[in-house]
Amino acid sequence: MPEIHLAKRPKIIKWLGITLQKISGWKVEGEIPSLKKFILVGAPHTSNWDFVYALILIWAIDLKLNVLAKHTLFNIPLLKNILSGIGGIPVDRDNPQLVVDEVSKLTEGDGGVIIGLTPEGTRKRVEKWKSGFLRIANQTESKIVLIGIDFETKTCSFSGFFEPTGDNYRDIIYVKNFFKKFKPKIPSNF
Repeated sequence: MPEIHLAKRPKIIKWLGITLQKISGWKVEGEIPSLKKFILVGAPHTSNWDFVYALILIWAIDLKLNVLAKHTLFNIPLLKNILSGIGGIPVDRDNPQLVVDEVSKLTEGDGGVIIGLTPEGTRKRVEKWKSGFLRIANQTESKIVLIGIDFETKTCSFSGFFEPTGDNYRDIIYVKNFFKKFKPKIPSNF
């Protein structure tokens, strides 16, 4: 793990993450890139369990990450604390440009920044994926790293870079096809 992306959380949080990771059987494949900033795009996102296992892995590897999440989740007291603890950024779907602007400001600093999000924008099946991750990557001049969540193998796989072409339609088709090899918790939602 590159030093710039270590969260340096209390040891008890890392211990909890490692313990829960061992109990659950989930593992991480691949490596976190040594880049100052990048957009981490994870899929398939079909269940609340996706967040639970992602949180366990974030704690276990002590990853410093800012996660985009629906703004109403920040109204739930315990969830608000957890999301804030991992750098949660509320997303108001009625004003997506505000999120792009906020993330842009965040990436202007000197420290390492990873922005995590799901391109579907919801756990339900959707035909049209959100293109915000492409706009964020473009506006912040960040690379995109794809991470697949596979419930069959209990693996989160860091799978290298994706370079947007500028054609959002074509890029989203590519990303959708890339994630088809990963088995979601609820296949009918993907």
